Amino acid sequence: MSPAPESKQDRRPPYQHAADELRRDILQGRIKPGEQMPSIRELQERFGVANMTARGALNVLRDEGLIYTIHGRGSFVADHDAAGEFSVGYTPPAWYLANRDKTPPQAEQTEGSPDGSEATGAMATLTDMLTALRDEFRALSAEHQELRREIEELKSQQSKSQS
Repeated sequence: MSPAPESKQDRRPPYQHAADELRRDILQGRIKPGEQMPSIRELQERFGVANMTARGALNVLRDEGLIYTIHGRGSFVADHDAAGEFSVGYTPPAWYLANRDKTPPQAEQTEGSPDGSEATGAMATLTDMLTALRDEFRALSAEHQELRREIEELKSQQSKSQS
């Protein structure tokens, strides 16, 4: 397989390009729910990227809920229904949805604001976004831990019933 064509105008990192193409493959059904994702080595060859870049692409998809990873087995596409809705509650990150129509704030001072008030406002907006992202991450982490406890409890109940 050949590396994905790169646009000279697109300055996004290579892992984002790879994640976008893999996301498209999943959402268009080329990689079906429950199917194993290509290995890191296969992704390296397909996109012409380094090991860590391929891992970064999978991390993006995992963070979005499109895939899940089983240690020692690989990454798999999360289940979704016929309409393409993911049963695991897949939604892009809330900070992205809330800010996707906005242009990134400029952190440098402009001629019209010698005191830097616009830059301070941009930093406050960025700080608010990062705080919201941190809070969302913490909530997801707590939910993840609760689910792990429930799984362990179910496993122990199952082993007791089989004994």
